[in-house]
Amino acid sequence: MNQYCNSPCSPLMVHALEQEEDLFLGRCILVNGPVIVGAGPSGLAVGAGLKQQGVPFVILDRANCIASLWQNRTYDRLKLHLPRQFCELPYFPFPKNFPEYPTKYQFINYLESYAKNFEIKPRFNESVHSAKYDETCGLWRVKTVCRDGSITEYICRWLVVATGENAEKVVPEFEGLEDFGGHVMHACDYKTGETYQGKNVLVVGCGNSGMEVSLDLCHHNASPSMVVRSSVHVLPREILGKSTFELGVSMMKWLPIDVVDKILLVAARLLLGNIEKYGLKRPSIGPLQLKNTEGKTPVLDIGALQKIKSGEIKIVPAIKKFSQGKVEFVNGQILDIDCVILATGYCSNVPSWLRESEFFSREGFPKNPFPNGWKGKGGIYAVGFTRRGLSGASLDAIKVSQDIGKIWKEEIKQKNQSVTVACHRRSKSHF
Repeated sequence: MNQYCNSPCSPLMVHALEQEEDLFLGRCILVNGPVIVGAGPSGLAVGAGLKQQGVPFVILDRANCIASLWQNRTYDRLKLHLPRQFCELPYFPFPKNFPEYPTKYQFINYLESYAKNFEIKPRFNESVHSAKYDETCGLWRVKTVCRDGSITEYICRWLVVATGENAEKVVPEFEGLEDFGGHVMHACDYKTGETYQGKNVLVVGCGNSGMEVSLDLCHHNASPSMVVRSSVHVLPREILGKSTFELGVSMMKWLPIDVVDKILLVAARLLLGNIEKYGLKRPSIGPLQLKNTEGKTPVLDIGALQKIKSGEIKIVPAIKKFSQGKVEFVNGQILDIDCVILATGYCSNVPSWLRESEFFSREGFPKNPFPNGWKGKGGIYAVGFTRRGLSGASLDAIKVSQDIGKIWKEEIKQKNQSVTVACHRRSKSHF
């Protein structure tokens, strides 16, 4: 069975689809299965699950490679923040010789091996312009634009949204930034601190990216100042040789989440000391509760805190405004700086292309929280929006592929039974 049909739509199908929109002049492809938007870990995991069940599919991605966030928008020193067993995709373990915290390059190699193993071949350089459910025919219409300007419309029964939580960078507006005159970039464009030696660099943001970029700048003899605008949880990456995340997950099997949070915070205080005296105020809500309710990930320290304590990384308050070669903070302090790196996070891009408002919120996340946000009405699914990293995406990918596979197999069975009955009737008519 072909993965997709490249022939024109049937006249009846085209007539039904044109009732609500103008005549579509681009190429029309009927997909004999789901369309998956996004060739990152989430999309690949869904594809692997469908492959195992014999369900055909098409994966679309605007980039020219799988996992473009990891390949094109991460810094060189990045490692997985969690042990590898929490970052594996379904049906395919990490190589045994990988370290507990694989590097970004090892993870990319793993993903490429994953795609090769399951013979997943995404259609690259196709940016989804819109996706809309057509109630007239009960199908999804997914329009893409290629880099050469050509337009394609995919017609499918199921749509899997796998673009994830970090599809677009967040770039806040600051007064006077256009007058600053120095180099300004988002952390997604930062690779290494080699070119920043001897420079005063303002890092805006104190999450894992902000901390690790600041640490990397220190390693390359730059002078980073990190903006801490609000409260932040900083935890040791390991406690007594065990992953902090792993310990938290294990304890939550037996204890309430608020009790686990208290235990982790006591351990953090013993191992890290009182971080508030260095300008890092802790939130009133515990780290695991905050992650579950607001999606804010605690910082897992890999060395930045020691640089903060020694003064090599300076902590500064929220920004008031920029001027030529300077930044002024809300406390009136003025600092001379050469460069600005915006470690201000990412957001979902789903609202920009999905023409649907029942399943996804205006912020681009499923309205139903984990674990019930993976399936909507009309054949729409979501993977990679759990705010629980790769492990959460893997859980949803298994659910989605199994759900589609079950429907697929039932329909194939019904079709085969219909064909058998029709053949039986024809054979009886000959006598």
